Amino acid sequence: MRRIFAYLAAMVAGCALGLGSALWLAGLWPEGRSLAFGDVDVGGWRSDFAIGSQAADPYTRARVARHGLLALAKSEAVYFTRLVDDTGAPLREACTYRLTGGAMPAGWWSVTLYDGASMLPANTDNALSIDASGAGEGAWEAVIAPTRPDGAARWISSRGAGTFDLTLRLYTPDPALLATPKTALSPPKVELVTCKDSL
Repeated sequence: MRRIFAYLAAMVAGCALGLGSALWLAGLWPEGRSLAFGDVDVGGWRSDFAIGSQAADPYTRARVARHGLLALAKSEAVYFTRLVDDTGAPLREACTYRLTGGAMPAGWWSVTLYDGASMLPANTDNALSIDASGAGEGAWEAVIAPTRPDGAARWISSRGAGTFDLTLRLYTPDPALLATPKTALSPPKVELVTCKDSL
């Protein structure tokens, strides 16, 4: 009888562990986990270079499908996600940030803001991203805030986003980026300017 109970306990534990790990790795549990995962970290921007490649395991594929990334092949696009500002604090709608960067090792790039559910915030500001065509060549700057600050040439709206993240997409990446991302990429900086709840 003890052996039967031991077998049953092992089966229940195995099922719980298998289900829990599958939900965790697929990004389904806990609720609201972002796509900022992977073994590539460049200045706080994280990526998994298995995305968009044949090396992607079933868990990675499930997580990409869950978050609606619709990843292209790695030779066509690389994705980096940022959850925190330069101080390490989570990105929040109540705060204003200065996003600065320069030329990227890719044919084209964009930075897009997503809410905690990996969705575009439900606002009508029509200002949820910036890209290479709007930033021009060389150094660029944008403001991330719930309302457009006076004089801001480039603005990303965080209105309705709550706690959010940023996704940097690099299209037609340079071979050097794929080979040595930490030396090839100088990612955008996310500087905290002010927060309404700290005034």
